[in-house]
Amino acid sequence: MESTGTAQRQTAERIRDTLHRLVHERDVWVSTAHPDHGPHQVPLWFLWDGRAVWMCTGATSVTARNVHKEPRVRLSLPDTFDVVLLQGEAECFPDQEVPDEAAEAFAEKFGWDPRAEESAFVYVRVVPKTVRAWRGEPELRGRVVMRDGNWVA
Repeated sequence: MESTGTAQRQTAERIRDTLHRLVHERDVWVSTAHPDHGPHQVPLWFLWDGRAVWMCTGATSVTARNVHKEPRVRLSLPDTFDVVLLQGEAECFPDQEVPDEAAEAFAEKFGWDPRAEESAFVYVRVVPKTVRAWRGEPELRGRVVMRDGNWVA
């Protein structure tokens, strides 16, 4: 891999930048897998509540079906240079059972409330266990900024 000339950030700066992106960005790639049918990847809108990522998808979508069978997921923000990858287990909440605080924050961020739709939706919550963040080759070493659910000090 060729160096990009980017200065290496310290861990605290990577964590700060990652948290900023989680608060302000809109889209995340969600990777799920079904034990019989294999991997599936889709972009979804997301909300960061300070501890977890919340997404919403159709109740019968491939993503929802996969999470019910295999809750381990990977999420990635859509920048291939300023990489942020999250790994954790997903938990589904039917649209009428999602905590009000999460649903209201999601609706406020996107101007859309899935609970008001005719079709059934599920909110998918992922509390990250591992987060990796890096910008280019200089930051490959030390890219793990969260381990076992705790930000690396």
